[in-house]
Amino acid sequence: MAQEEIITGLDVGSNMVRVVVGQKHENDSKVHILGIAESPSEGISKGIINSIEDAVSSISSCLEKAERMTGMPIEHSYVSISGSHIVSQDSHGIVAVSKADGEIRDDDVERAIEAAQTVATPPNYEILHVIPRSFTVDNQKGIKDPTGMTGIRLEVDAEIILGQSSQIKNLTKCIYRTSVDIDDLVLGVLASAESILTKRQKDLGVAVLNIGSATASLLVMEEGDVIHTAILPIGSGHITNDIAIGLRTSIDVAEKVKLEYGSSLPNEINKRDEIDLSEVSPQESERVSQKHVAEIIEARLEEIFDMVEKELKKIGRSGLLPAGIVLTGGGAKLPGIVETAKAIFKLPCHIGYPLEVVTAIDKINDPTFTTAIGLVLWGSELSAKPSRIFKGGRSSVKEVTGKMNKWFKSLMP
Repeated sequence: MAQEEIITGLDVGSNMVRVVVGQKHENDSKVHILGIAESPSEGISKGIINSIEDAVSSISSCLEKAERMTGMPIEHSYVSISGSHIVSQDSHGIVAVSKADGEIRDDDVERAIEAAQTVATPPNYEILHVIPRSFTVDNQKGIKDPTGMTGIRLEVDAEIILGQSSQIKNLTKCIYRTSVDIDDLVLGVLASAESILTKRQKDLGVAVLNIGSATASLLVMEEGDVIHTAILPIGSGHITNDIAIGLRTSIDVAEKVKLEYGSSLPNEINKRDEIDLSEVSPQESERVSQKHVAEIIEARLEEIFDMVEKELKKIGRSGLLPAGIVLTGGGAKLPGIVETAKAIFKLPCHIGYPLEVVTAIDKINDPTFTTAIGLVLWGSELSAKPSRIFKGGRSSVKEVTGKMNKWFKSLMP
């Protein structure tokens, strides 16, 4: 078994670190998942590293678990990045077609994408992804893949996703300290979309909402292109905090109450239904109303969904996504969340589970693993089509300099 065939996805979250190890067989289009692992994350809050030592030990222990399960060393990995420091902006690149006969080649497409990267990035930010939406050849707009077409001028409309340099460096430093190489840094919600969306959903128009413990990430796609991304600084951990305050109890008890008795539909709960907290924790003795807990959850969920609705209004897609909203991440497991989402978004909503993977591991069919699985799928897509830079628009410094050298060489007589 060649080491190159093994693809690892490492999802570094504020609550948990998750690793998924997959393998792509030559004669099979689906990815086989060989092993998974998760461990609580320390030193990470709201997707941002706040203690390198703690984060390194959390990531290491998770990687060790995955290595024990698969019996193979993990040497390199695709890593998710998230956090409220991530921003996105539109960009436009224009180049002249280099060949005299006007035929557009892959390197013309790469140059157009590189031209789109020369936007004025805010200070201390660096580019994570350049995602082309559509190309224009001469004046013909809306072209998906211009390679092989004929023209004089090639333009590209792209979405550029940027992250704060210091946060990116802190994350990469943590990974390198565990002696694992980084194949690529991928925006978490972009990886989630890779594992839960069908091609038809991406074409029709769909939004993915990944509800993590400290942040909620939104990605909107239409006609197969990413048209908007946003990271909202609020997640399912905030629901736990609200329950802890509302019931005057500890965070651990509040988390158990949320998982065991939580629902976002207070109208469906009888007023007389009570939760005996002594069953949750021996230190507690009170009985609390289950309806009250549901009201607390509903209020916070509505706040999260209202923020998402504002983002959709910003891009003129409120109530206009035929494939609706796909909820994923740990927060999506709350009972009643789909009904609450339907009421607010007035769109079809459902929970996103990983598609297109083959595995004997039951635990994998869970919204919490969609990002880590998406990273593995992202890696398998790229290994299948390494020349298609616009498939995943990766841009590490090494890659960009390599491409620039190639470009200079192509200009030489």
